[in-house]
Amino acid sequence: MTLSDCDRVAEIRVRGWQHAYRGMIPQSYLDGLSVAEDAERHRTRLARADGRVVNLVAEDARGEVVGWACHGPYREGEVLTDDAELYAVYVHPDHLGQGAGQALLAESLTRCAAAGHGRLLLWVLKENVRARRFYERAGFRADGAEEPFDVEGVAVPEVRYSRAL
Repeated sequence: MTLSDCDRVAEIRVRGWQHAYRGMIPQSYLDGLSVAEDAERHRTRLARADGRVVNLVAEDARGEVVGWACHGPYREGEVLTDDAELYAVYVHPDHLGQGAGQALLAESLTRCAAAGHGRLLLWVLKENVRARRFYERAGFRADGAEEPFDVEGVAVPEVRYSRAL
């Protein structure tokens, strides 16, 4: 991912949230997501990058960015562990089911294994059945850890998945 990808990645992330999390996260929150603000956050993070967090994009045959993934060290509270964490995989809703998500996940798995991590962990919304099936098909399993995060005063439960590398 480059700085020039930030606007498109932000669009993918915001549209991905609005599509995938409808009915799971308060609609007012989803409606208030801003592509411009998200793009600025991506630009700021890339400018400050220290190499520990990896951002990947998937392009279609025309070279248009259709998906984005991000991984780095697993965060146990404020402590970084030796495991890796998949922070995000999003594909633009118009491109779902065409292999971009699988390609991004496969590349993250390859890079995390090459970096010497023993496991790749991720958090997924408990109600997001589609995403959970996607990860399960790739060999991830729920490991029993659950944790809610707060969205506009609503507790949204997440479950942790892991896979050995």
